[in-house]
Parts: sequence; C-alpha cells; structure tokens
Amino acid sequence: MMSLLAAMTVWGAYPHSEAGAATAVTTGTIQYGVNFRTSPSASSSIIRMIGKGEEVVVLGRHNSAWFTVQDVFGSVGYISSDSKYLQINQPVQGPSGGSGAVAGSNASIAASVSFRTGPSTDAARIRYLSKGEQVTVTGKHNAYWYAVTDSKGQAGYVSTDAKYIQVTGQIGQPEQPGKPATGSIESVIAAGMKYLGTPYEYGSSRDDTRTFDCSDLLRQMFKDALGITLPADSRGQGDYVRDKSSVTTDWRQLKRGDLMFFMDYKGTSASLYTGKKPFSSKISHAAIYLGDGKVLHTYSKESGGVRTDSIAGKHWEYRFLYGGSAL
Repeated sequence: MMSLLAAMTVWGAYPHSEAGAATAVTTGTIQYGVNFRTSPSASSSIIRMIGKGEEVVVLGRHNSAWFTVQDVFGSVGYISSDSKYLQINQPVQGPSGGSGAVAGSNASIAASVSFRTGPSTDAARIRYLSKGEQVTVTGKHNAYWYAVTDSKGQAGYVSTDAKYIQVTGQIGQPEQPGKPATGSIESVIAAGMKYLGTPYEYGSSRDDTRTFDCSDLLRQMFKDALGITLPADSRGQGDYVRDKSSVTTDWRQLKRGDLMFFMDYKGTSASLYTGKKPFSSKISHAAIYLGDGKVLHTYSKESGGVRTDSIAGKHWEYRFLYGGSAL
C-alpha cells in the first residue's frame, strides 16, 4: 500500500500546474462513502468505494463536478467534488485551461499498449494508447505497472515494459509497502465470510460466485471489498504478494488479512515436508489468514467448500511456504 506521504512524494516529483511549476500537495478526508471512478463521469467504471475517514491526495479539480485524487493504494481516479463527500485540507488547484489534463508529460508511448483501469491484465481496458502519445507517469505501482494519466486527464495503468513506454522525465519511486488499513483488511475478510459454504470447483469461473477454487475465492474477496483484481491463479497471487510486500516463511509472524501459500499435499506427517524450498516449490493452494492460527479458504467438494480451519500441528502448517500482504 502506498502511504499518503509516499503519494505526495510521487506527485511532487514533477510539474503539474499549467505553468509547469510544482505546487503544494493537497489532501482531503472522505466524509461519506463515495464512488472512486476511472474517469470523470457518473457512467464510468467504479474502481471501488472509498470509505468514510480515508484520506486521499487531491491531484487537481478536473471541473466543477469532479476531483482527480490518489488513494492510499496509489490508484488514481475521480470522485465527486460535492462537499458532503470530501473535506479539503488545503486549497485545490483549479483546472488547467479547462482541459482537465495533467500538464508536464514525462513519458511517450513507444508502441500501442492497453490502458487499463487497474494494475492487472484482468482489469478492464479503457482503450489502447497509440504510439507517440504523450502521457504523465504519476507513479510506479510495482515492477510491472505504471500509474499513468493521459492527455485528456484519464487515469489508468500501463505495462512498464520499455517496448511500450519510454520515460522521458523524472517519476516517483515505486509504492512502498506499509501497514494496511485495518478497515480495508476487515472489509476483505467480511467479503469472504459471506461465501462460507459456497461449493468448491477446481478451475471455477472467474465470472460468477456460484463456486470457487482457492485462488478464485481470494480474488473475489478483494474485488468485492476494495475493487482490487488479484491475479487469477495461486502462483500468480504468490508472485503478486512477493512483489507488493515483505513476506515471511513463519506463519506465526503473519498478520490478520495476509495471504498464505502452500505446496502440494504429501501426507499428515511433518517429516514428509523436511527440506521444502519456500520460494522454488510449486504453489498449489492459497488462503487468507484470520489470526489465532486460523485461515479462510476452500480446497475440496468433500470438505464443504468455503470454510475456516486451524492450521497448527496439521498438514497445512507443514505445507506452508510463505505469506504476506496483498495491500
């Protein structure tokens, strides 16, 4: 997760006024749950709902109805400028020439590339950015994705692959993992608990919630609660967590809400897992840690689908590879 201080550093790293001079960063506090959207329109896609009490960095006023903001996860989008939703902590810079675009582009599109609503190939495509387009990289989400604003003020994400984008100016540093907001973690867990008893199906469809496999369940939880789209399989989710945060191979060091990754089942004896290699063994199962040695997950039809289990002294403990935060 990106802290507000880090977000301010990212924004302050390049010019964003019409004259190209850096200005003071503005923050705001959400007063009432508000939809966080991909573009300044009530018909645009909702990234997630930002909850009461969350702080955001206000990047500018797109027009009289919309603010461009960056949330604590580093996502850039739009919220209503209605004062019932946002309390401004500092004056907000007005529109630049009425265009709503962020001035001072610092990157050029080298080859046509998907411009997406989130940092995932599963996220919806806003459009294709064309070769030669000038964009502003507002931050590096992780090793694979830049947060970008196009010339029309639309915020989204593009691949960091140099064959698609050439950075021509200074950008902020990658988002640094921090302590996830408790409210965000609890909302993810609550989203998962509502699926208790949902049947298990290996390779379940990612487009409905009638059945789940282990990675599908985790993906749906984060999507429901925070609008975050995790990779579709457990190995991809493991890589995502390793890229986003510090991980541990000791499950007792995990925090509530951390994701856990496991190797193949070999039996119930601890000796069968001696010499396991946490970061090279194949991940075959994933779960979310609830605290007190318990997990929420799903793994077979016979077990009853989505359920909670204690892991201490069981094969789950012996199979555990590593875990960490996805936020």
